[in-house]
Amino acid sequence: MLSRLRAHGHHRRLLQTLPCAAAKSAAEVNLHQRPCSTSAASSPSLSIWRRKKEMGKEGLMAVAQLKRLAALPPAGAHPRLEQFMGSHVSRLLRTDLLAVLAELLRQDHVILSMKIYGVVRKEIWYRPDMYFYRDMLYMLARNKKVDETRQVWADLKSEDVLFDQHTYGDIVRAYCDAGLIDLAMEIYENMRSSPDPPLSLPFRVILKGLVPYPELREKIKQDFLELFPDMIVYDPPDCLSDVDDEFKF
Repeated sequence: MLSRLRAHGHHRRLLQTLPCAAAKSAAEVNLHQRPCSTSAASSPSLSIWRRKKEMGKEGLMAVAQLKRLAALPPAGAHPRLEQFMGSHVSRLLRTDLLAVLAELLRQDHVILSMKIYGVVRKEIWYRPDMYFYRDMLYMLARNKKVDETRQVWADLKSEDVLFDQHTYGDIVRAYCDAGLIDLAMEIYENMRSSPDPPLSLPFRVILKGLVPYPELREKIKQDFLELFPDMIVYDPPDCLSDVDDEFKF
């Protein structure tokens, strides 16, 4: 009988301690989770832009109407286009608005992409995003747009967006391929001053894009060899503009 009472008392004490333990555990979880709420512009898992963008009916109608109104003279500045931007585009859901921008980027529609880009950055849910700016710069490089590139670059710098080294290399290469060498070198200098440690692969990507520009290529090559003295760069023959196996280690 005495052992049964003792067991019963132990059981009651265990039940009383369980809620306290659960509360303590929950508090510890919350403490660990709070720092994660600060989104990093370069984090793929926190990037809104990297998520799957499915366009709904409203988005499809918006793209069609935007393209129709943008074609009215003066191109991209017709009053009806501005009216539609204020009355319809600004009211799109986040998923539709991002999907509309993604589609316009895919179609290389520079004027409309820049307009929607401006709308996205004014939304209350907008957060600086490396991937968002990366895709904008890719599109502008493909279309050889200098002024728009400088505008987007100024925006991302004002928001303290930092690219990783691989993304820097890809962006510099995109502007090299487009023949916008001055912009490519400006972005390269930003890459060199980045707080991230340098990596060899982005340099290889850039050097390959600079084959048609031997003087600039030689400068970047010297930077590469200073950073990675144990690596060897084989220059392509003069008669070739590109060689797949340019680097051998």
